[in-house]
Amino acid sequence: MPLPSAPQKPKSHNEILIKGLTIALIGIIILLAPVFKPESGIAQLFAQSHIVGWFALVLGLAFIAQFLWVRFRK
Repeated sequence: MPLPSAPQKPKSHNEILIKGLTIALIGIIILLAPVFKPESGIAQLFAQSHIVGWFALVLGLAFIAQFLWVRFRK
């Protein structure tokens, strides 16, 4: 007989936070890369992908907000 899976909920909530922080960090890196490396070719690539950076930042913040909403709603 399988045991109840009560510990799964906190683990999944923590995974949402980790995903949110990771995606938001990727967005910040994409947005700030042209500022710190303006002369490299990679910086030009990042400068052209600013929409992707903003999307990643907003998506990461949405995951973080979802984690906080579930955590403080209880």
